[in-house]
Amino acid sequence: MPPPIRAVRLASSLLQISRAHARTPQFLLPSVHRQQQARCASILNRLSDNRAAYQKRIRKGRGPASGKGKTAGRGQKGQHAHGKVPTGFLGGQTPLSITKPPRGNNKYNPFTVEMSPINLDRIQSWIDQGRIDPSKPITMKELAKTRCLHGVKRHGVKLLGRNADTLTSKINIIVSRASSSAIARIEALGGTVTTRFYSPTSIKRVLKGESHPSVSLMADAEFITRAGDSEILSALESAPSSSSDISTSPAALSHDALRAVMRKVGEKYKYRLPDATGRKDIEYYRDPAHRGYLAYTIKEGESPSLYFKPKTEYVDQKKLDRSRQVAKQKAENKLF
Repeated sequence: MPPPIRAVRLASSLLQISRAHARTPQFLLPSVHRQQQARCASILNRLSDNRAAYQKRIRKGRGPASGKGKTAGRGQKGQHAHGKVPTGFLGGQTPLSITKPPRGNNKYNPFTVEMSPINLDRIQSWIDQGRIDPSKPITMKELAKTRCLHGVKRHGVKLLGRNADTLTSKINIIVSRASSSAIARIEALGGTVTTRFYSPTSIKRVLKGESHPSVSLMADAEFITRAGDSEILSALESAPSSSSDISTSPAALSHDALRAVMRKVGEKYKYRLPDATGRKDIEYYRDPAHRGYLAYTIKEGESPSLYFKPKTEYVDQKKLDRSRQVAKQKAENKLF
C-alpha cells in the first residue's frame, strides 16, 4: 500500500529544511528561525474576512440558525407577539406618568442654565504661570485657549469666588454671569467685571474665532473701550472727528461711531455677536448689581424689570371730572 500523500509531503519538507541547514553556517541559523517566526506572525496578524463576507444585520424568521427563527424574538403568545403595543400603555389602567409624575429635582425645568464655572483662584494660578495676561481683557475665548477652561457649556461661563483672597492681580474680565463675592473682590483690586449675553451658537463661533468675543450692536462706548482691541479703539476715536457738520447731535455721533466700530469688526470676523432678546435675559443684563452690559439703558427711577413700570403720580380722573362739573354749576348759578 503506498504511503499517504500527507506523509510524503511532510518528509519532503523535512528533507528540504535539513539540506538548508547543511548549507547554512551555524551562526546564521538563529536568524533564519526568527525570520520564519516573524513571517508567520505577520500573516496571522493580517487575517480577516473578505469584504461583505459577514453582515451584522440579523435576519429574523429565517430558520433556527440565527437564533431568531420561528417566533422571530417575540416569544410565544401574548400582546407583544400578536401586535404592537404603544409606548407607555399599561393595559388600560391610568399611566404612571399621570398618577406619579416626576416632581422636585427630577422634573424638567426649561429655565435651567448650564454654565461652565471658573473660580478666582484658578485664574490667579494661570496668571502666576504666565498663561494669562492680566493687562488684556479676559474673555471666554482666552480662558478656553489657555486651557483654564476645558470646554464651554451651552450658556457660557459663570465667575465664582472660591478662595477670593488668593486673587492679587487687577483684571478686566467679561463673562456670562458672576457671583457677588467675585465681583466684590475684583473691584476691590481696581478691576472690572462685565457680564454679557451669549447664545449657544455664538459661543461656538467665538471659540472658533468667527465672532468677536464682546462687541455687539447694544454695547456702549465705555464697554467697547474696555473690551476692544487697538483697531476697534482707533475706529471709535476717529468716527466723531470724521463728521464735518458741527451741528450734528450727540446721538448721531454715537451712531456714526458704532457704525464705524461694527464695520471694523465685520472686516475681521465672519459673524456678528447677538444681543439678548428674551425678557429674562434682558432683565438680568440690565441690572447694575449683575454688572450687565445693558445697565446703561436704565433711566433714573427705573428698575431692571420690564414688567413693573416706575411709579408715577396717580391722577383720579373721576374726581377731577366731578370737581370740574361742580365748578361749572357754581358758575352757572351766579347772577352777576
